[in-house]
Amino acid sequence: MPLDTSTYALALLRLDGRRWNELRRVHAQISTQAAADGSSYLEMGNTKVICTVAGPSEGRGPSRGGAGAGSDAKVEVEIGFAGFSGVERKRRGRADKRTAEMAHTLTTSFSSILLTHLYPHSTISLSLHILSQDGSLLAACINAATLALIDAGVPMTDYLVACTAASSPTTSSDEGSADPLLDLNGLEEQELPFLTVGTVGASEKVSVLIMETKVRADRLEGMLAVGVEGCKQMRELLDGVVRDYGKKVV
Repeated sequence: MPLDTSTYALALLRLDGRRWNELRRVHAQISTQAAADGSSYLEMGNTKVICTVAGPSEGRGPSRGGAGAGSDAKVEVEIGFAGFSGVERKRRGRADKRTAEMAHTLTTSFSSILLTHLYPHSTISLSLHILSQDGSLLAACINAATLALIDAGVPMTDYLVACTAASSPTTSSDEGSADPLLDLNGLEEQELPFLTVGTVGASEKVSVLIMETKVRADRLEGMLAVGVEGCKQMRELLDGVVRDYGKKVV
């Protein structure tokens, strides 16, 4: 069913009641799994993710000296989907292409911001469990992993936060014009071209940029700008979660 945008001109609201630049409700916790070195639980709308971190621990590999000496810690990511997480109940194995792509994106992005040189010959393992899928899944995984790594005490240059942005047909009379939308839900992702952008801290330094759909080049700049602004909002929300947990511990 095509996305109905006929009400946007009247109420200036999206189908879930948000304005174009509003995030969905975000709920997050850290230290949710006592047995893990670090853990987190994150909800972005109806997308729900649990992340656990193990390590840094002694790496699994042949070399402790020789050619492998002085190598940085290795980041490993494993992603699992609950059978009830999506509309279709299907099992996703490790060989699933989309799961492998998400794991690779997480591995490369966190390897660039974690201070892995402090833990030579070690492994930092991230395990993500998807409980519910309703859009912005990669962004939710990145945000949950950031919180879990902070809980584990793994040093990093700054937070890595992510958000999605899309291009929606505008209600104006300008032919070919479009309005950007922030933080997409599942229905919007099915109908609109969108991208996932991840930034480092409160800056505008882009560390992750994934786009799997086609869009006109003149719309891309607006989508990216909205996504970066959304990352700044997400950074403040995650920082608040960490501060609140610190107060409880003290």
